Amino acid sequence: MSDASARLRSALEWRAPGRAAPTDRWTPQEVAVGLSFDGRPHTVLMATPAQVEDLARGFTITEGVARADEIVSVEARTEDLGILVDVRLSEGVVRRKARPRNLEGRSSCGLCGVQRLADAVRPLPAAVEGVRIAHETVPAALADLEAAQALGRSTRATHAAAFCDPEGRVVLLAEDVGRHNALDKLAGAMAREGRDAGVGFVLVTSRCSFEMVEKAVRMGAGMIVAVSAPTDLAVRRAEESGLTLVALARADGHMVFSRPDRLVEAALEVA
Repeated sequence: MSDASARLRSALEWRAPGRAAPTDRWTPQEVAVGLSFDGRPHTVLMATPAQVEDLARGFTITEGVARADEIVSVEARTEDLGILVDVRLSEGVVRRKARPRNLEGRSSCGLCGVQRLADAVRPLPAAVEGVRIAHETVPAALADLEAAQALGRSTRATHAAAFCDPEGRVVLLAEDVGRHNALDKLAGAMAREGRDAGVGFVLVTSRCSFEMVEKAVRMGAGMIVAVSAPTDLAVRRAEESGLTLVALARADGHMVFSRPDRLVEAALEVA
């Protein structure tokens, strides 16, 4: 386990019935990541100090600040108080308005400090048509994700976002203490590698709030699968955009809340 992502700590563990005993436990690191555009400060995210360039790139895309092809470079430097990441945009590109935040974007909430409702729930483009998959693909993806989560397996304190192919194999994975951060990191990595999110589906280990739905649509996905329950607004936003929303995903089943036509029985041919 990399010291940049987690730290081994001494602890006291108690299990019933029995005595307390000393043990060691990996804990995920969380640092302040200051994000700026063309040298102008924008926000501070509390995040795991790995893949911070991808975090910044993904935030830029999923928050609608700029398109992937408008990003010229992403540079990060470590300071005493955290990490500063500057995103340089193409000359002449007008930086679009992102959701305004106050001093920080906390790991638990993607909308901390939002000042106006209009900035929180914005118009969404239509989701791409994407692929169809078999229902059995979802538990296969969950099993593959469990095996791929090195940080989560060691700490049990992080979220993961993965891009899976139509057979449920994890192609790309990002982990972070914040669920929004993990999805932004994934979006950034996919943009950096030039991957099309419509040829597979997004899988997240968290609940599915409307922000997660919006981010999935903006990164070009046609389907998002979440292990926990969605909010009502998440379902509404998925329906409005045409995104397939699968939630409460478990090894023995799941629920599909919108565009169920993208999931088919195994006996049927998968497009």
